[in-house]
Amino acid sequence: QVRLVESGGGLVQPGGSLRLSCTASGSIFSIYHMGWYRQAPGKQREVVATITNNGSTNYADSVKGRFTISRDNTKKTVYLQMNSLKPEDTAVYYCNEGGYYSRTYYPVSWGQGTQVTVSS
Repeated sequence: QVRLVESGGGLVQPGGSLRLSCTASGSIFSIYHMGWYRQAPGKQREVVATITNNGSTNYADSVKGRFTISRDNTKKTVYLQMNSLKPEDTAVYYCNEGGYYSRTYYPVSWGQGTQVTVSS
């Protein structure tokens, strides 16, 4: 499995921005499909955004227009730029590496998670 390490979480006021980073081990990052999930207290883990190995992206409706997923294969890193943050974005955010089956993304390897708290 791929080892993933997230960073960049923290406390931010509503309307603010944060950028999460996730760095992967291994030498073949460029072929990985990557994603970000989140889990809020008392809720199920949900997909936030995914990016394929050729750069195609997909977003949950709740974050479209506010969040941007991107990748830098030279740094083996995937990013999640979060703008216009809302209190309901508060969650632990998890980076993952996965695959596709019938056009659906399935995470396989997970990072340890990073806490994002949006509060005034």
